[in-house]
Amino acid sequence: MRILVVEDDVKMAALLRRGLAEEGLSADIARTGDDALWMARATEYDAIVLDVMLPGVNGFDVCRQLRESGTWSPVLMLTARDAVLDRVTGLDAGADDYLTKPFSFAELLARLRALARRTPLERPAVLEVGDLRADPATRQVWRGGVAVALSSKEFALLETFMRRPGQVLSRFQLLEHCWDYAYENRSNVVDVYIRYLREKIDRPFDQDSIETVRGAGYRLRKDTGEGR
Repeated sequence: MRILVVEDDVKMAALLRRGLAEEGLSADIARTGDDALWMARATEYDAIVLDVMLPGVNGFDVCRQLRESGTWSPVLMLTARDAVLDRVTGLDAGADDYLTKPFSFAELLARLRALARRTPLERPAVLEVGDLRADPATRQVWRGGVAVALSSKEFALLETFMRRPGQVLSRFQLLEHCWDYAYENRSNVVDVYIRYLREKIDRPFDQDSIETVRGAGYRLRKDTGEGR
C-alpha cells in the first residue's frame, strides 16, 4: 500500500512515516493542503491520512476538492478536537473515517487496513488474477490455494500488478507505487524485486506470470495459472 500523509507537524509526520515504513507501507508527506491536492491528483494512493488543521487550505476543503475532482482514495481524517461538528463536517466532505488526536499508531494502522477492505467497488477486498489471490488487508498471498510468503516490498509489487492485470507497467510506474518520493537508490531495484517475486510465485509452480516487455516494462498475464 502507498499512503499519502498530510500533516504540517514535522515531528508527527516523521513518526507516521517511520511507523508505516516499519509495516512495509510506503508513505509520502505533504505539509500543506495545496501540496496534498496536487500530490493526490498526480499519484494513485491506496489511502490518505489527512490532518484537519493545515496552513492554507484546511483538511475539510482538501477532502471536498479531491472528491469533486474525482479522486476517491480512502481518507482517514485526523482532528485535535473531539467535536461532533468536526466529525460530521469531515464525513460530509467525503472522508471515510476519522481519528482524534492523540491516538495510538496501532489504531491508525488498524483503521487504514479497514479502509483497504472498504475501498471502492473497482478495488475488491481480495484481489484475484487467474489462480493468484492476494489480500491487501492481511498481505497474504495464495497461488492455486497454496500460501506464499512474501516480503513487504514483494507484496507491494504483486499488489500493483494485480490491480492492473494485462497492463504494461514501466519501471518508473512501479517505483512510484511501491517506493516513495524520498527513495534515491533507483538503479535496478525494480528488476531485483521482480526476480525475487518470480522466484516465489512462478518458479515453484512452473508458471511464467510476470512478462518482461522489452523496452517498456513488465506485465502480469491475465491468464496466469493456465500454464506456460
